[in-house]
Amino acid sequence: MSGLVALYGTEEPVEERRPYRLGPVSFELCGGAVRYLAVGGSEVVRRIAFLARDRDWGTLAPTLGPVEEKADGASLRLAIPMRFQNGAARLDTRLTLTLRPDGLDFEAEAVARGVFETNRAGFTILHPIAGQAGSPVTVVHGAGGTEEGTFPETIAPWQPFKDIAAITHHVGVLSCTCRLEGDVFEMEDQRQWGDASFKTYNRPLALPWPYRIDDGATIRQAVRVSWRERKPAQASVRPTRTVAACRFPETAILLTPEQARRALGRLDDIRAIGPQRLLCHVDASRGDLAGQFAAFADLQRAAPAYLYDIEMIADFGDDPAADPAGPLDAAAGAMRETGLRPASVMVCPSVDRQSTPPGSTWPACPPLDLIHAAARAAFAAPLMGGGMASFFPELNRKRPPVGRLDFVSHSLCPIVHDAGDRAVIETLEAVPHITRSARAIIGDRPYRIGPSTIAMRQNPYGARTIPNPEGRRVAMADDDPRHRARFGAAYALGLAAALAPAKIAVWTPAELYGPRGIVRDDGGWHPLTHVVAALAACASSPVAEATIDDGLARLVLGKRRFTANLTDAPLRGLEPYGWSGEGT
Repeated sequence: MSGLVALYGTEEPVEERRPYRLGPVSFELCGGAVRYLAVGGSEVVRRIAFLARDRDWGTLAPTLGPVEEKADGASLRLAIPMRFQNGAARLDTRLTLTLRPDGLDFEAEAVARGVFETNRAGFTILHPIAGQAGSPVTVVHGAGGTEEGTFPETIAPWQPFKDIAAITHHVGVLSCTCRLEGDVFEMEDQRQWGDASFKTYNRPLALPWPYRIDDGATIRQAVRVSWRERKPAQASVRPTRTVAACRFPETAILLTPEQARRALGRLDDIRAIGPQRLLCHVDASRGDLAGQFAAFADLQRAAPAYLYDIEMIADFGDDPAADPAGPLDAAAGAMRETGLRPASVMVCPSVDRQSTPPGSTWPACPPLDLIHAAARAAFAAPLMGGGMASFFPELNRKRPPVGRLDFVSHSLCPIVHDAGDRAVIETLEAVPHITRSARAIIGDRPYRIGPSTIAMRQNPYGARTIPNPEGRRVAMADDDPRHRARFGAAYALGLAAALAPAKIAVWTPAELYGPRGIVRDDGGWHPLTHVVAALAACASSPVAEATIDDGLARLVLGKRRFTANLTDAPLRGLEPYGWSGEGT
């Protein structure tokens, strides 16, 4: 096994990062994007990138040409050719970057060759969340006028700011302004999806998508960043994370009916991992409810030591006034006939697996309070839950009737927008923001984290997950090779450390089999499997420490100390993406 495959599960080279510096100003050029723009060592902008997205919101990977450089000591100029291909059409793009000691200009000219279909084509600007959530910003609107506001403290379900011509934020003694040209820009709170950033992007979501760029049409846009010293404002007091009275959650493993049937002949696969719970995925839209429930009932009879939780995807048709009791009574009847005895049932309407973006029409669905009242009456399980089988944005935008629920759940995925190695690790920075915002919605209700793997099991933002037959780093892919490598093990331990202070009741770090599975097809284990088994053994242990800092994740559970290296270089005695678990 090569070094790359051991680390990442793929021979695809790591992304090239080319550093640049001009006096106190530094940044990296990566894939044609400016990353980590810093002044005097303080990060002012996380990324500026010209992107193109397909109709499923998949990010089209550009083909890059050679970068032309000119520097004279007082300025730096880069010319970056790139090409986006979508079917038979392409978008030929030339980026020009000019860096000065007091600012950076990033300009784009893109010409369509053929009719280019896209959901978005243009610049995005990422503002870091560290030190910014809850901090003041000034927005100049394209239609005129200035708005004084703040970056949201808890995660905003909708756009915090619209019609942005310029936005000014503050980093230490610096006041930083981003001026935007060539389109209408607005901002979304990317923490919803796990990104460690607030994103300003072109073309409002209220406009139709996908849209077409005609053959020969030219897009011209620019981002102009400037900074100056200011009198520093008094630092705001931010809540610190505490692990007081926290215990590590129980571990669940997801199974589909097909995986449950497979596990019947391989019960040692489950016993060796030692989860407390098995999350049984039942999808009414697939039909054959009796067969789906029977697969789990057979497994429960063969392996009764675990708690069996049902994740029920319920299909209510297209009549929003329909009584949800009928479909749920039928599902519960089919379950009882198989003899399956669930410890809990979490019901999610099938239509809510798809996101409803700002400006879109909500799909037909009975009200959630009626759905959960009918579910409780139909299933009569010890615990009844709600929330989303997808991710936090869907929960944040369609909030559950918490008073009717015994627990609330949602999942996580770190490759919604960016599948780069560092971007995946950076999503751990956003997890505390997600859990704190979820707690603001659900209060003290038990809080479960559903299936949360690097790869995406279902795409709420398009008609499909993105195929990845070559095993590359692909956003929104349903198969990510890093899941099966050391990277996947380090990420899982980092995720455990990020979740531990939030008083999570249950977490679900993997499926049993398949591309997001914890057991290899030949019965062997991935590096991730060892981490999950070790953490499962610590369920209900008191959390004495849970931190992510300087590239290390640290987690102390009772007398067991875990450490993971979240970097691609040796660190504190750990190999790249290595981990250790000391104690008993």
